[in-house]
Amino acid sequence: MNTTDHSITRRRALSLVGVSLTTVHFGCSREEPVAPQVGTVPADDAPIENKPDEKHRESMNLHYLEIVTTDVDAACKLYSQIHGVTFGDAVQNLGGARTANFKNGGMMGIRAPMHAGEKPVTRAYILVENIESSVADAVKAGAKIAVPPMKIEGHGQCAIYFLGGIEAGLWQL
Repeated sequence: MNTTDHSITRRRALSLVGVSLTTVHFGCSREEPVAPQVGTVPADDAPIENKPDEKHRESMNLHYLEIVTTDVDAACKLYSQIHGVTFGDAVQNLGGARTANFKNGGMMGIRAPMHAGEKPVTRAYILVENIESSVADAVKAGAKIAVPPMKIEGHGQCAIYFLGGIEAGLWQL
């Protein structure tokens, strides 16, 4: 296998998790999903393409990874030990999150729930050029907007949406 190629074979990808190729759907489909069969190695070596769409290549940039937890100190300690990062003091503009920076310029924030109804969650915020347009696209795709675009002093704007049981975020600088 060419290590500079961004593809892997179906056999390799699925053999790592022991899933039969005949039961897995790649990509979005309107077909009903079929439960994977565990323990079967696929018979073919057809490649799975994992090449970024050139038009959107730069738009898929994780800007902020938010972790909401009931034990902020323990989570900060864990990530510090595993990744060798240092978390700063609580940033009030980010809900009291303690933050650490990513090499790409983004950051991780760990904070406590801001109200009794907020449950622990890990939420990724992807950087977008136009948050209003991206929120409209999310709605068109069936997402429910939980937090419409809001300004965060010194950090840009963010929005949160729910889709398929997942909470996700958008961020514009």
